[in-house]
This record gives sequence, C-alpha cells and structure tokens, in this order.
Amino acid sequence: MQLKPISEQVVAIIGASSGIGRETALQFAQQGAKVVVAARNELGLNSLVTEVQASGGEAKSIRGDVADFEHVKAIADYTVEQYGRLDTWVHCAATGILAPFSEITPEEFKRVIDVTLMGQVYGAMVALPYLKQSGQGAMIHISSMEGRRALPLQSPYSTAKHGLEGFLESLRVELQYENVPISVTSIKPAVINTPFYNHVLTKLGVKPTGLPPYYSPKLVAEAILYTAEHPTRDFIVGDVGRILDLCQRLSPELVDTLLSAIGFSGQRTSEPKSADGPNNLFTPMEGYTQVEGDFNSLTIPSISDWLVKNFHLK
Repeated sequence: MQLKPISEQVVAIIGASSGIGRETALQFAQQGAKVVVAARNELGLNSLVTEVQASGGEAKSIRGDVADFEHVKAIADYTVEQYGRLDTWVHCAATGILAPFSEITPEEFKRVIDVTLMGQVYGAMVALPYLKQSGQGAMIHISSMEGRRALPLQSPYSTAKHGLEGFLESLRVELQYENVPISVTSIKPAVINTPFYNHVLTKLGVKPTGLPPYYSPKLVAEAILYTAEHPTRDFIVGDVGRILDLCQRLSPELVDTLLSAIGFSGQRTSEPKSADGPNNLFTPMEGYTQVEGDFNSLTIPSISDWLVKNFHLK
C-alpha cells in the first residue's frame, strides 16, 4: 500500500481547535499539505487558520459537532468541494468525564460515547467513500492507551476508546477482504499534555490530571504524520504507554492492583473545581485554543517513539 507524500496530500483534521489536533494541523501545513480543520470552537479554528496562513501554509475551516452525523458529513463534503479530493482523514475529537461511575448520569455517559466513539464512526462513514474515489488514502483515528487498559474514574472515556478499537479492527478486515488500499491506523497516546484536563467535566471536587509522566502533543502529531505516509496498524505514543501495554498483556490483575493504589489520588490536583465549573461536554469552552496544557513540568521525551519512526519498527 502506497500513500502520497505529505506535501501532496489533502488532509481533514477533526477536533483541531486545540491540543493534538491543532499541533497536527500546524505540522501538516508546514510540510505543504492542504488542510481543512474542524471543531465546535469557531474562535479556535479561526486563530488556527490565521496561524497556518501566517507561516505560509494553506488551511480552511468548518465548524461542526461530531456527535451529529450531518455535521461530520459536511466536513468531508466541504474538504472535497474546496480541494477536489481527500487523501487523509485525521479524527482527534473527544470529550470526557472524571468521576466515579455511580455519580455519572445516563445523559453524561451517552454524550461521551456520542462524541468520542460515534463521532469517529461517523468520520469513517463519510471519509471512506471519498478515499475510495481517490484510490488510496489513510484514516487515522486518535484512540488512547485507555483503549487497551481502562482507568478508574474514566469509565465513559475508556468505554468509548475500547469501542473504537473494536470498530477499527472490524473495519480494517473488511477493507482488506475487499482489497481496498486504505490504511486504517489507531494512534494510542499515553498521557499527553493538552488542555483535555481543563475541558473535561469533573466531579472529583478538583481539577483532574492524568497519571504522570506526560508527553508533548508534538509527539502525537509526529506519529500522525508518520502514519500518513507509512501505513501502520497501531502506533503507541510514549514509553510508558508501551510499558503499560506489555504489563496489561502479561498480567491484567497486576495492573488492577497498581491502579487501585495510584489511580484515584493520582488523577487529582489540589486545584478546586466543582462539577458546575467550565467544561466542554455539551458546549464548547471559551479560550483554550493552545496546543499544550498546564503540565509542562511533568512532560518527558520518549525514546521508543524515536526508534519506531526512524527504524520503521512495528
């Protein structure tokens, strides 16, 4: 399976107003791709397009909520209307809740599934026909290490990411059976320093945090660009993610015990935040149009990512 060089690609990036999606759009544009960015946050999209154009890149934006199929279809249609084709579809959009399962309402749980799982399903539904028309291409779905190993206090998000992994496995085999040359990639980041923990709804009484260490969003964007040129089934981002994956394969019970010891206190900061505090579960938040979150001091490099990209390891 051959994929085009990035400089020749038309790329749609969903969930691009901040974090991983924003950094990914900037990197694609810097390497000469034509980029369409989408999110709910119109201010974030506008500032991103301005930033891309200021650096000499090409980008257009369209606002949409991935929980609505018609919005997602409009993103794909708009991309092809503007540039004549679609080469790579990158789906980053997600939301979450940090709370004990007993405190999550049915509406809240469903909303996380609608955005974080069904949004990705809708993305594949609308992107595939255009990719098939092009005769080749890549669908790159941002999953999580929570698609391999669920965490306490994040039952809706972990459910969505586990569902995404099952969906992509089924879809990948169907495309292989049909001999369709479209690469389907699951990117599985470890804990990434994005504004995600500012965005999520929390019922912990404090601002939540991931279990450190953190990795830079740039690492995830680099993995996305790598898989846009090199067909890849799964790409784990972060040394700790690969260690967790190995531990989960060897002994899920051991990981249960470890997470019981550190998974509750380790996901809380000391900064107060109520369940009524600003969050993006049902509506976009003002601000937070940046790439990085609040945990730069906990961010470390990843040696294994460098090895995978430079030696084309699987």
